[in-house]
Amino acid sequence: MLKIGDKAPEFTLISDSGEKINLKDYSGKKVILYFYPKDNTSGCTKEACDFRDSIKIFRKKNAVIIGVSKDSIDSHRKFKSKYELPFTLLTDESADVMKKYGVWKEKNMYGRKYMGIERTTFLINEKGIVEKIFSKVKVTGHIEELKKII
Repeated sequence: MLKIGDKAPEFTLISDSGEKINLKDYSGKKVILYFYPKDNTSGCTKEACDFRDSIKIFRKKNAVIIGVSKDSIDSHRKFKSKYELPFTLLTDESADVMKKYGVWKEKNMYGRKYMGIERTTFLINEKGIVEKIFSKVKVTGHIEELKKII
């Protein structure tokens, strides 16, 4: 399990613009790395729009926002365009990075068990160290909580 004080696991994923993105590309910046279940669902849309609406505050704090889900690049492009999201979305179709970060978990809905993403946000400092972990994120109020500590 990843914990506060650990070095954030390095990764390379494809972005909504089709380019390879590495965590180390953001060395010297704070990274708000958030994992979410699915583009265009109500909770994920609200979370993304809340990040969008607070982007100036995060940028003033030298922070970048990166969203990660299993959705395809095409899905990310449409989601980003539809809601005018000013930050990078990455696709992790294999769930390899999600497993490294411990957010790929067994879920249970109406007695049916399946693997899925546990909505989680990691605050990674300028040196690549995990400063804060928000597990099982409740979308309402999450951005306000994050703004208090960044």
